[in-house]
Amino acid sequence: MKMPSSMYGRIKQYVPMLEWASVYNSNSFTSDAVAAIIVTIMLIPQSLAYALLAGLPAEMGLYASILPLVAYAIFGTSRALAVGPVAVVSLMTAAAIGNLGLTSPSDIALAAVTLAFISGVILIAMGVLRLGFLANFLSHPVIAGFITASGLLIAASQLKHILGVDAHGHTLVELIFSLVDHRDMINPITLGLGASTLAFLFWVRKGLKPALLNMGLAPRTADILAKAGPVGAVVVTTLITFLFDLSSHGVKIVGTVPMGLPPLTTPSFSPALWGQLLMSGVLISLIGFVESVSVASTLAAKKRQRIAPDQELIGLGASNIASAVSGGYPVTGGFARSVVNFDAGAETPAAGAFTAIGIGFAALLLTPLLFFLPKATLAATIIVAVLSLVDFSVLKNAWSYSKVDFAAVFATIVLTLGFGVEAGVSAGVLLSIGLFLYKTSKPHVAEVGLVAGTEHFRNINRHEVETYPNLVTLRVDESLYFANAAFLQDMVYDRIACEQPIRHVVLMCSAVNEIDMSALESLEAINHRLRDLGVKLHLSEVKGPVMDRLKCSHFLNDLTGQVFLSQFDAFQSLKPQQI
Repeated sequence: MKMPSSMYGRIKQYVPMLEWASVYNSNSFTSDAVAAIIVTIMLIPQSLAYALLAGLPAEMGLYASILPLVAYAIFGTSRALAVGPVAVVSLMTAAAIGNLGLTSPSDIALAAVTLAFISGVILIAMGVLRLGFLANFLSHPVIAGFITASGLLIAASQLKHILGVDAHGHTLVELIFSLVDHRDMINPITLGLGASTLAFLFWVRKGLKPALLNMGLAPRTADILAKAGPVGAVVVTTLITFLFDLSSHGVKIVGTVPMGLPPLTTPSFSPALWGQLLMSGVLISLIGFVESVSVASTLAAKKRQRIAPDQELIGLGASNIASAVSGGYPVTGGFARSVVNFDAGAETPAAGAFTAIGIGFAALLLTPLLFFLPKATLAATIIVAVLSLVDFSVLKNAWSYSKVDFAAVFATIVLTLGFGVEAGVSAGVLLSIGLFLYKTSKPHVAEVGLVAGTEHFRNINRHEVETYPNLVTLRVDESLYFANAAFLQDMVYDRIACEQPIRHVVLMCSAVNEIDMSALESLEAINHRLRDLGVKLHLSEVKGPVMDRLKCSHFLNDLTGQVFLSQFDAFQSLKPQQI
């Protein structure tokens, strides 16, 4: 029996794979397969490194890079987004689990799995309820400040592996003091290994591809080899550690990594554990979604494609649940690997599924070879990756553009570095909301007049315009709601407190998209106050949805003046010669 088209369309809305799979062809397969090979090469060392950053066994990084990619291929809307462990979410995972005070490796792993499940449930719930717009409340400058501070914090947290010391701390100050206190314990062999790996990886980022091109290699081959630089570092340092038995000289290694595909796991449903992890899950979900949807939108725009933010929530939620049931930890769309996926020519989300197959083979066959992999190599991989996130230009740009934005960005950076990642992201969310409330609580309200010879109205302080003593027009450049309702009242009262023979006040509402109950009460108060003073209140250019809402109240019946279709009509009707 054939499925009704309306039902199929509704299913396709929630399962985007049905759309791209219906036109999938051999050309798409070739492009996706090539992209998957490149991303797999890049993702293997990154997955191991980010698990180390999260304070988890290395294999959990691989597990978090298999089923989540498959889940996103089914439910995600971006053609190029590559899902998996990322630096910031890994750091937030480490902070969340660190707050639990767990010591047993199995308990720590269970907490990470549970955190991924909680994040998945939150993201799917937000997607079903169509709450993707909530990401807009996170100011981009504040998020940029948080990511910059997180990059510094992550890099500092990995210096202990480069130096071979046992330093600890959740803030930059704690980490620095701990490193200084342990300076006498620096292992010179580990330092040499880590520093040389760092230097090599930094060179690989900028210098390897041009060098390979100068040697006559084809651009695609040179690109693949350049992306394989971290794998080369892993192979070489592992061989050196094995051949010279560096582990017996204090070089810390990854050790045994279980061989095989991800196990099926079950998260904990303990109310106590959920209560402890819930807020961290919310923060990880928000930051992960913002990072992911920003990357996905940017890459989609380059090919004139679009993503659906609400469906992205479902796709990321499904990815996190897939990670939870396969022994992983929270994941999201990664910037670096997604850009690589895009540049490598990925045509559809199938590239992610092919990448999952590659990671699966690595987990199945290659993990015994990782026994002698130095932790310093993974730390160097993390440092090189996260330092690309550090961008202090956001401070300069914010300072020159808006001192309020600068204060918010600076506070986010300081709080993240000084009090830890959870304090930083919490502050970032609160500052973003506070910034929005502050800016909209004092909306720009301009007194306007008619530009001679036109029907346009402009600010009387910026342009030569026609005005009349009996008529005051105030253009409100913001929606009216509880936070700015009193401000508008004060603005109107201050303006009419003068010697002018004011008889009419017009509120030009061309920029007003919403009037809530508090603002409606303020408009009623303004109307009554002006009526007592013998002044009529008028509205002009009220948008249809706003007018529909006003018609549901008694305000229009009590209005002492009129509602004009245009400001020009109001001006012509109310100027002196027509009164």
